[in-house]
Amino acid sequence: MSAESTPEPGISGGSGTTGPRHRAKGRRRKPRGKRKGVLIMAWTAAGIVVLGGTGAGYLYFKLNGNIKSVDIDSALGTDRPTKVDNGSENILVLGSDTRAGSNKKLGGGVDDGSARSDTAMIVHVYKGHKKASVVSIPRDTIIDRPECTDTKGDTHDAADGVMFNSAYSTGGAACAVKTVESISGIRMDHYLEVDFSGFEKLIDELGGVKVTTTKNIDDPDSHLNLKAGPHTLTGEQALGLVRTRHGVGDGSDLGRIQLQQAFIKALINQVKNINLFGSGTKLYDLANTATKAVTTDSDLGSVNKLMSFASGLKGISSSNMHMVTMPVQYDPADPNRVIVEETKAKQVWTALENDKAIPKSATEGTATGEADGVVSTS
Repeated sequence: MSAESTPEPGISGGSGTTGPRHRAKGRRRKPRGKRKGVLIMAWTAAGIVVLGGTGAGYLYFKLNGNIKSVDIDSALGTDRPTKVDNGSENILVLGSDTRAGSNKKLGGGVDDGSARSDTAMIVHVYKGHKKASVVSIPRDTIIDRPECTDTKGDTHDAADGVMFNSAYSTGGAACAVKTVESISGIRMDHYLEVDFSGFEKLIDELGGVKVTTTKNIDDPDSHLNLKAGPHTLTGEQALGLVRTRHGVGDGSDLGRIQLQQAFIKALINQVKNINLFGSGTKLYDLANTATKAVTTDSDLGSVNKLMSFASGLKGISSSNMHMVTMPVQYDPADPNRVIVEETKAKQVWTALENDKAIPKSATEGTATGEADGVVSTS
């Protein structure tokens, strides 16, 4: 997505924010220019499985200093959805496109000190921690952002008709969580954020991730050129894959979400199939990379807590992970934006609130990309 087509964070009335908004089915988004860097929950899942899947937890207390944490609960206060005590957990996983530090080289663009949440996923872990549902929230969704207070204590006004990813750029993690809870009506129990320099390093330390592509993918903007067939993706290639939007399919963010979801499953399979106990040095390197690149809520802000949390997730395989995109339709006022399909989205949120499977009807007839099946596990 070009900078020119992105409304300023927190300002109502940017591109796609005027005119009536009615649901429009079957409308394809026009391909657009380079989108700033995207970060996904995939390597975070791998990282916490790496930490939680080992019996040598004592080695990682020294890694506590790597982990950055934010006190989301204090910032949000008590005006939040009620925690449903049914054994399930909801984790908001964000990826930001900051241009600071080593991310500037990877993502390109100007380091202006700002960041947007290019990727957002609600990971719902069901009671028993044997299966999960993942709901991707398109960053281009037009929403009404609630008033929120960031972790510095600064209050940010509500704004109508703005892009979803403006919540993070306006008030950071706390405002992103507040906005997701406002959209879904579901309380987020935890928050995780990753950066893509750590993503690239982790993939390389894992020895790459095996995937098969059914079509050629060629995107100079994300530095990715893959012929159809099997591949063991390097960190740089994996980063290009989860960032590409017009290298394959219809050039939409919805198509890119499909690529991301397929890659997550491949990554989870990769982590589960490698011998993490074979090399203490490799295991430490993986844990070191994971803890350096992750930011968590304060409840997970130590290696001990992160390991305890992760130990409850390591039994979830890719086959027991149901991935969907929040039901949306293309905005009739701007085909480069989407709006929430409220009736169907309600089915998703009700299912998660009650720890039930998301019904198939919730995503039937909604807007989708054209990259489904392009990437699969080798």
